[in-house]
Amino acid sequence: MNFDQSFDKLLGHEGAYSNNPADPGGETMWGVTARVARADGYTGPMRELPRDRAKSIYRRSYWDAVKADQLPDFVRFDVFDGAVNSGPEQSVKWLQRAAGAYDDGIVGPKTIAAAVAAGPALAARYNGHRLRFMTERNTWPTFGKGWARRIAANLLEA
Repeated sequence: MNFDQSFDKLLGHEGAYSNNPADPGGETMWGVTARVARADGYTGPMRELPRDRAKSIYRRSYWDAVKADQLPDFVRFDVFDGAVNSGPEQSVKWLQRAAGAYDDGIVGPKTIAAAVAAGPALAARYNGHRLRFMTERNTWPTFGKGWARRIAANLLEA
């Protein structure tokens, strides 16, 4: 799955505008938080964040940050989706743990080699680490059902 396909699939998880007071990410549009949009130089109302602007933010801040183009296809979307949901470093740590690599949160040649060697079962192990982490968040009672559905959808499409 390439970036364009992954972005379109991701929007199925992220939706459009949200401003849930219980969400530590705060106000979002296309899943991009106001903090991330402002850091990218966007100054307009979040409700009006252009889809193309969100796409460029996702490419640079999440897809490229986890070196998704270098990851095996069977786990590429999962790592990208995890990066968007919990940050690139955390997502890479789940990948490294699932692949049996040193979990420093940095994608390098050893992480990529371990991911390739792990084979397609890596996606299930990755999502197991991700789900365990999510259940330990203090926001699980509020957002857990949605997170679990998101991870389940990824597993069903693996």
